[in-house]
Amino acid sequence: MVSNVQELRPRPDSEKITINLGYVDLGHIDLLVRDGFYSNRSDFIRTAVRNQLERHREAAEKSTVRKQLDLGISHFTRTQLEAVRDAGETLDIRVLGLATIDTDVTPDLARAAIASLTVLGAFHASAAVKAALADRLK
Repeated sequence: MVSNVQELRPRPDSEKITINLGYVDLGHIDLLVRDGFYSNRSDFIRTAVRNQLERHREAAEKSTVRKQLDLGISHFTRTQLEAVRDAGETLDIRVLGLATIDTDVTPDLARAAIASLTVLGAFHASAAVKAALADRLK
């Protein structure tokens, strides 16, 4: 028997957030959606966010360089972190975007290989690894 049940997961290129809007602002958004300017509320909000990011692009780019942030997705595997630890080194991770640590990374390995962690965006790791790195997360 073939099952058509699929596990629901967030898209790997997005993170769900919740915002509170006033009723009048929400009504204006609904009016623009109803009149066909946007396909739905999320489309309006994504467009507004992109417009604001573009408006402040130059300042954000300068800050990214100044803070030495890696832009995009940074993924760390158990093998990579073991190599860092075995070399007697540690990582100072700075990411603007998404930082992920594989689920097979133990809290002890994460603490041994990661000296500091700065993530502007989203950080995906097991709850145990997040707890182990909590004092190193900036």
